[in-house]
This record gives sequence, C-alpha cells and structure tokens, in this order.
Amino acid sequence: MAANLSPEFKEAQEAYRRAREPQERLECLREMLRTIPKHKGTEHLQADLKTRIKEQSDDLAGHRRGGARTGPSFVVRSEGAAQVALLGPPNSGKSLLHARLTGSHSVVGPYPFATKMPLPGMLSFEDIHFQLVDLPPIAADYVEPWIGNAVENADAALLILDLGDPGCVEQMEAVVGQLEGKRVSLVAPGSPCALGAQEDELASLFRIRLPAVLVANKADLLAAPEAELLAFRDLTGVRFPTAVVSAETGHGLAGLGPLLFDVLGIVRVYTKVPGHPPEAHRPFTLWRGSLVRDVARLVHRGRAAELHFARVWGSGEFDGQQVSADHPVRDRDIVELHW
Repeated sequence: MAANLSPEFKEAQEAYRRAREPQERLECLREMLRTIPKHKGTEHLQADLKTRIKEQSDDLAGHRRGGARTGPSFVVRSEGAAQVALLGPPNSGKSLLHARLTGSHSVVGPYPFATKMPLPGMLSFEDIHFQLVDLPPIAADYVEPWIGNAVENADAALLILDLGDPGCVEQMEAVVGQLEGKRVSLVAPGSPCALGAQEDELASLFRIRLPAVLVANKADLLAAPEAELLAFRDLTGVRFPTAVVSAETGHGLAGLGPLLFDVLGIVRVYTKVPGHPPEAHRPFTLWRGSLVRDVARLVHRGRAAELHFARVWGSGEFDGQQVSADHPVRDRDIVELHW
C-alpha cells in the first residue's frame, strides 16, 4: 500500500533532519506522528515513531533529573558549530588523531578495539569549535550494535584509513557496509540523497546520511602518500573530499579545521543590539543558505515569529541595510534584530 505521505508530514520530517536540540527533535517526532496518514501501509512507521518519541522523552527526562539512567548513553549531545563522527577500521590511528586534534584522553594502543565508548572533544578553528566524537572501530566481523544511535546527532564524518595497510580497500568496504546495515550512509558532500534500489520511501525516513571526508592517516609511513591516495581513489571510486595527515608527526592536521568548515558549509553570524557594538567573538553558527529568521530562532526561539525586520552589515547592498526575515545570511555577517 502506498504511504501517500502528506506535505505536513514531509515538512516535519525535514525539520527533524535539520534539528540539533533533543527537545526540537522530540517536537518534530510528535508532529510527524500527528500528521502521518493512519492506514495499514504506515503501521510499522507509526510504531517506529512512537518508540522514538518514548526514547527521546526518556532521554530528556534523564537529563532533567541530573542524568539518571539505567545504562550508559551512546548518544553524545551536540555542542559547538557541528558534531563530526570519527569512523574507521581497527588500528587506523583514529584515537591518536582524536587526541592530537582535541587534546582528549582517547585510549591509544597498538591493539584493535582500544576505544570502547563514544568520546567527545573540541577542535578549535578560528572563532568556532567542531565537536569530534571518537567511536569504536568497525571491522568486517564486528560493529557495536549501538553505532547507528551514536551518529544520530552527527553532521559529518571523518573516515580514517591507513593507506599503507594492504587491506585498506577491504577495510573501507567493511566500514561502509556495516554502517549501511545500521541505516547510516556516508555520502559525498552536496550529493543528492537518492533512495537505495531496494529501499522505499518509508524505509528511508530515518536513514542517516553523513557527508564524509576521507582522512589518509599515517602519512609518515608512506614514501609517496599523495600517489597512494590517488591510486586508492582510482581503485575504489571514492569521491569524498580527502586529507593526507599523520597523527604521529602532526603533518596535515592544521588543514582539517578549514576543510570541515568548507565541507559543512558553516556560516558565522555576529549579532548586535541597537546602539551597541556586535558580539565580535561569539558568533552564532548556521548552515549555508540560512535566513535572518533562522538567526532569530537561535537568538530567541520563542520570539522568532515576532521579528519585524533586521539590519545587516556584510552581505547587504550597503552597511546597515534593512532586510526582511527572508534575507539570506553569509559568513561573517553582522545582524541587528528588531522585534
């Protein structure tokens, strides 16, 4: 039976995919359940929605009670400009890379599966931070059953590989295949999110699609790392943006922040109160294509609908130009909201 999903449901679904706060996700799930057509063809999705609403409600209630819960949480609350999941096979140097980039205390060892739980850390770039989450390695014969939940809040992924390992192609295929089994797809940034050949519209609703960056680690052990990367791309057909680094020596690490900024399409907006200078060191972060109304939601979610107009310095035709809520914002814009 065709699902015949309503425009209201699809709007709530898209809002859910954009949502970053747990409460906002819960509201979107409830709206999806309210607007989904109630017939036999959507029974499984209705049940899935109810389960997700309960899990999200329980998680929020646990936070409000001070974090009391029956077991460990595998979902890291998103902080900073974006959350980025570190994924890769055993012994790819993923945890050492996380430690070098964030100053974290990731367990680093010359043995597989040293990482047992999600570990967040912050990578600074100019005046913003990226939250990097180190996750357990993924192998052809094992993946943590909760890995799909762990990347639910992620905005992108770093796929860490050791191109000097003779089995790196098979390792990448194993990582991608295991993630697909958890309804998580690694995609090239900006690529269309087409459905899989065997996946219908309903089955794809909660698929997670992560823009991915391929990080060729352990470059210090390769005689010609750039050539190795080129050969790997030709052999696999991978078209992710790439970086060649060495967590051991620090080679290439400084370029990961700018690369993530570009891949994610981050836009920094600085707000100001009329008659006062802007908050020059505390930008709000949005996605490329965001509007003034999106800035208003971040500043005061409850009053966003009351916004009368804004003044913009940066992307306007002239400094201080009066614009509507539909005006697109660009990186480093200064916005003055008038309620």
